[in-house]
Amino acid sequence: MCYFSIIVPVFNRPNEVEELLESISKQSLSDFEVIIVEDGSTVKCEEVVQRYQDTLNVKYYYKENSGPGETRNYGSGKSNGEYLIILDSDCILPPDYLKNVHDELQNNPCDAFGGPDRAHESFTPVQKAISYAMTSFFTTGGIRGGKKKLDKFYPRSFNLGIRKDAFDALGGFSKMRFGEDIDLSIRIFDNGYSCRLFPDAWVYHKRRTDFRKFFKQVHNSGIARINLYKRHPKSLKLVHLLPACFTLGLLFLLILSLFWPWALLPIAIYMLLIFFDATIKEKSIKIGLLSIVASFVQLTGYGTGFLRAVWRRLILRQDEFEAYKKNFYK
Repeated sequence: MCYFSIIVPVFNRPNEVEELLESISKQSLSDFEVIIVEDGSTVKCEEVVQRYQDTLNVKYYYKENSGPGETRNYGSGKSNGEYLIILDSDCILPPDYLKNVHDELQNNPCDAFGGPDRAHESFTPVQKAISYAMTSFFTTGGIRGGKKKLDKFYPRSFNLGIRKDAFDALGGFSKMRFGEDIDLSIRIFDNGYSCRLFPDAWVYHKRRTDFRKFFKQVHNSGIARINLYKRHPKSLKLVHLLPACFTLGLLFLLILSLFWPWALLPIAIYMLLIFFDATIKEKSIKIGLLSIVASFVQLTGYGTGFLRAVWRRLILRQDEFEAYKKNFYK
């Protein structure tokens, strides 16, 4: 029995697993185990895990591909910890991550929790720009752990903790292939479990390496939001509508600018706002410029996915599998 069980689903990312395990090996708190679950990978990380057998209490399992949610459930079934900590393989932990989580739980116990994410100094400028776009109040409303936010904090799977008994009582993650972490967070709140943000329990999160992959990721997130709405109608909030409104408004202004050039002024003002905010935060003009691109990709990617899902799920009334089997159910 241990205090924490760190569960990491992996799919074809041995290099990321090595960086994550290296950071875990440097934790200032030692009462934990690590469970790596390979989700049907063709490029396995078993050799990487074996290199840490002498320095970490780490276990490796391989299973057929079923998606991240069910893979985390599999890892939970192999765990011995009082608390589960769910991480993505593309995360790196600062040395006091587990200590900060432990201190929060000792000072103010709760059933579930989550933490924010940051960009590591080693990340590429594009990754840092994408990190800005995913965490800024001006793009996501601060709902991913920011101090200012337009909605309450829902833990996400890159940095999520929960008591093992609560996780089992909730049945773990659902079979959703995208948005399954928000689905679990919603059920945590709906079933009366205490859940809060641990602001000092942050991780370095790599995110995507280019804007094309980033667009695909946030487009799928927009789709998943409507899938979540179908399961949990009360979960849809004003902040979730903003990217779709931004996308439609951007299209309208671009068309209007063909006849009235001043229509581009609101777009220019928003671009300057993003540029100066990102440049100040990242101390880099280059990242400030890239953050403009990342922010527009984030908003339009999510917005188009959301609108596409509104059309297919709400208007055409297609079910989740049939509407998106090419996106989520390969």
